[in-house]
Amino acid sequence: MTDTTFEPFVRNAWYIAAWAEELDDGLVGRTIMNEPLVIFRDADGKASALEDRCCHRGAPLTSGQVTSEGIECGYHGLIFDGAGKCVRVPGQDNVPSNAWVRSYPIVERHQFVWIWMGDPAKADESLIIDYPYHEQPDKWPHRKTMFPIKANYMMMMDNLMDLSHLGYVHGKTIGGNPNVHTGAETTAEPTERGCLLTRWMMDSPPPPTYVKAVGFKGNIDRAQIFEYVAPASVIQRSIGIDVGKGARENLEQPGLHFRLFHHATPETETSFHYFFSMANGYRQDDPSATQQLYDETYPTFLEDKEIMEIQQQRLENDPSRELVNIKADQALFLARKKLHEMIAAEQAEMVAAAE
Repeated sequence: MTDTTFEPFVRNAWYIAAWAEELDDGLVGRTIMNEPLVIFRDADGKASALEDRCCHRGAPLTSGQVTSEGIECGYHGLIFDGAGKCVRVPGQDNVPSNAWVRSYPIVERHQFVWIWMGDPAKADESLIIDYPYHEQPDKWPHRKTMFPIKANYMMMMDNLMDLSHLGYVHGKTIGGNPNVHTGAETTAEPTERGCLLTRWMMDSPPPPTYVKAVGFKGNIDRAQIFEYVAPASVIQRSIGIDVGKGARENLEQPGLHFRLFHHATPETETSFHYFFSMANGYRQDDPSATQQLYDETYPTFLEDKEIMEIQQQRLENDPSRELVNIKADQALFLARKKLHEMIAAEQAEMVAAAE
């Protein structure tokens, strides 16, 4: 494996800019791909994203407020609509024709606020991942959050597509016995948009979190399905079913079921915003079940955060040194391959446009 300490950005892709509810209380300031942004809803409730820099004197728009006309700069009161056009300058009737700030395509869907950081003409909404589970609270009640991690965004994708670490990093929660994970029946296959990782751990002891969730009394058949969608999303499905119930033949039967959506939006080359949503498919009429699953699982992501941040530091000490490959890296390599294809295609387009 060559150095991937500073994996480049794919700009022509959809990234999560915010959860929809983050905009309920006003504006949100967030840096994505080294670009400071302000994200807000206009008077009609439509989400917008602008560069966080007033065109008058360069003050951050996040120091202002949202008004009925748009976002008002907190320095001299210029107001910009969701398209980035200045619509009002205090003290004068005319608005200069060059009074505007950059805007970014935004789509709000299934409680995600998606942003396109590349060429607006290429912002194809059909490429947005469909995730209807957020709209099914009776079947999939969920909780979600976001926190920053000081590492390259692809380290999270690597972490999710190589699950052999679970028994070591998360042994007291969702992981369980390390030998169960290293001996898992694993398949990894490329897909049109990334890769699919499937793992079976048959007749294995349930991890502590699983026991607390549904009260398993003995061993279970355990399945994990992780779909990487390039460049920065992973859709996870995890299942635990009592041994002898035919889990391979019927994954929909009663047991432990939960779904997660993971996303790593690059902040800089060495930091990202980690968005994750967790939905439980058991005891759906008991709100404490969703909260308990979240409370039991959240610490595991903090454990991942600690590992990745230290990993980033160590890799930066000697970024030219190649890393060793092992068998568990199969899905990880498929994910990186797809990412590199996207990067190469985007760079080729930029070269062709410059000629």
